[in-house]
Amino acid sequence: MKRTRRIFLQQFGSILAVGAWAGMTEAAGGKSSPAIRSRLEMHRRGELRERGEKLRDMMKECELCPRMCGAKRLEGERGFCSASAQLEISSHHPHFGEERPLVGRGGSGTIFLTHCGLRCVFCINWELSHRGDGVEREIEDMAAMMIDLEGMGCVNINVVTPTHYAPHIVLALDIAVGKGLTVPLVWNTCGWERLETLRLLDGIVDIYLPDFKYSSGEMAAKYSAGARDYPKVTQQALLEMQRQVGTAHPAPDSLVHRGLMIRHLVMPNGVSGTGRVIHWIAKNLPKDTYLNLMSQYTPAYMASRYPDISRRLTREEFEEAVKQAELAGLTNLEIQPMPR
Repeated sequence: MKRTRRIFLQQFGSILAVGAWAGMTEAAGGKSSPAIRSRLEMHRRGELRERGEKLRDMMKECELCPRMCGAKRLEGERGFCSASAQLEISSHHPHFGEERPLVGRGGSGTIFLTHCGLRCVFCINWELSHRGDGVEREIEDMAAMMIDLEGMGCVNINVVTPTHYAPHIVLALDIAVGKGLTVPLVWNTCGWERLETLRLLDGIVDIYLPDFKYSSGEMAAKYSAGARDYPKVTQQALLEMQRQVGTAHPAPDSLVHRGLMIRHLVMPNGVSGTGRVIHWIAKNLPKDTYLNLMSQYTPAYMASRYPDISRRLTREEFEEAVKQAELAGLTNLEIQPMPR
């Protein structure tokens, strides 16, 4: 009898939390977007949890990312990415260095995850992605982080290098939505995503923030641990992301609440194939697709071992990239200033 009463109280508490959530979003006047309301409905129906469990099943012989390494992560094995089934998080905090439409006054609520399936030799966050600097956390901990970040005034929840922890993120989101989370979810990814994984995120992710690193499979294989299929896989992923969330445009508050925002890091000596990246975007996506052309390349981690990427970008190389984007007719460009 006591157990039945406890379950009833837990369920009743969840209903009250959802009711409070609805009241908050109405009072916020604009936070309650159709996408956010849809995610609440998914929580109410149990669909968020069901999607998270389907993603979790994909870790049995891991096939979450295009490596499809087959690691038995649920049995404790680590995948090619070095992640097991145990969630590991490096840090969470408001981040003011992201794209302007993602920052606002309160910052982007960033959760930095450890490990990575792409494993670029020039990774600027190699301590996290390669070395795995972080702390073991539970899914409930991540949900609490999401709630805390919104409470600090963050305008979104931004999960960085998320794919190998996709099950954990969705299950944490389910808990957080039930406790009143109302801000958009940003999927901050290398762009190299399986369609099967992305389809399970449909209706869950509000903003896709992918890289489009290379137009050449040869370059991807050389600098990203043999990922020769990176261009083709990323192109398919971008089309699916566009289908799900559409083109990113700032709302009246100057923030993006939904849409696709692409990053391209221009690299020295044409390694990133910037011209072909731009041409593909202009041909296959709307001309007003958000594209951040990034000039920040620095020879981090093991880049000094590779002559073509062992130096910074020149001003002439970056100006040529900007010129190509403008000639291609792309109209929604963010041009990152050259480092001093």
